Amino acid sequence: MKKDGIVTFKVEKDLWEAMRDIPNRSAFIRSAVVAALAGACPVCNGTGILSPEQRRHWEDFVKDHSLSRCETCRGVVICCRTEGEEG
Repeated sequence: MKKDGIVTFKVEKDLWEAMRDIPNRSAFIRSAVVAALAGACPVCNGTGILSPEQRRHWEDFVKDHSLSRCETCRGVVICCRTEGEEG
């Protein structure tokens, strides 16, 4: 696999010690980043904060959608409101 860039970062001593004996730290870190990105919110990209523009889009979106909890897993899901349904 061709590498297109290099990313470096500093870690605390405890994290370094926990990772020190991982045979291929680069592959481990790449896998962890890919997994984290796959779970990131598609609206805020994982920041937890909406920009003013994103907020306006969200406010328009929720006019016809709502949030509820899945009865099976208790996760939050987006529901489309049917025509004429309020709330």
